[in-house]
Amino acid sequence: MDERAADKIIAATHWPRLMAACALGMLAIFLLVLTVGALKSNQYIGTGIQATDTISVDGEGDVFAVPDTATFTVTVQDTAPDVATAQTKATSEANAIIAYLKSQNVPDTDVQTTDYEINPQYSYSQAACPDIASSGGAPIYCPPGKQTLTGYQVSQTLSVKVTDTSKAGTILAGVGSKGASNVSGLSLTVADQDALQVQARDKAIAQAQGKAQELAKSLGVSLVRVVGFNENQNGGPVYYAKASAGMALEAAPAPAPAIPTGQNKITDDVTLTYEIR
Repeated sequence: MDERAADKIIAATHWPRLMAACALGMLAIFLLVLTVGALKSNQYIGTGIQATDTISVDGEGDVFAVPDTATFTVTVQDTAPDVATAQTKATSEANAIIAYLKSQNVPDTDVQTTDYEINPQYSYSQAACPDIASSGGAPIYCPPGKQTLTGYQVSQTLSVKVTDTSKAGTILAGVGSKGASNVSGLSLTVADQDALQVQARDKAIAQAQGKAQELAKSLGVSLVRVVGFNENQNGGPVYYAKASAGMALEAAPAPAPAIPTGQNKITDDVTLTYEIR
């Protein structure tokens, strides 16, 4: 057998293998393109096939807790002919209040200045208008009023947080005796609100799950899986026990007011959507 004949035999033997390898390569490329297309069509991993037969149920959970934190604002306000004098008076009173709060074991981190203002004060005087009789029937011109600077008013507002509500009444009376011009915005809250919100959500979910099971039984269907969830933490009112202290306070010591804390209601609403079959 000559060399050309041998080459023809080898080529005839390997050609089918080469064609098979090419076909497999093209098939792999085709499958890769299909896979990429499928991934692009699913923008989010795990979306799966959208459920068409569903039911939705609502649930509400409530948790009640006794407030453990009292917050309020206290303002000092002083007026003087010049800014420096007004500032000196206001600063002295504010410092006295801060020192008193420290003596009541209120930490520095729970006392914050939320406002500081310096405002000019004016008096207005209106000049007398000419007598109608003396005008001889001519139009009467009244001169404009006069604005006179009389001094400056300086005010400083502190936000105070008291983590021992049993001392809230005593502290309110105490800041009043240290020169406070106004105390307002008293509210009683729960420090660990997030943990209570979780408890309320768990109750809401449990209620919704119970409703779903009852509804599925009534409809004669089966629950497959949860395909939708919505939560509204503001679905119900949150009740704060409040006491009003929005009045000017005398410098003389006053009896400590009673501050009933009551209890707060933390509410969570959820909606569950189930696939059914």
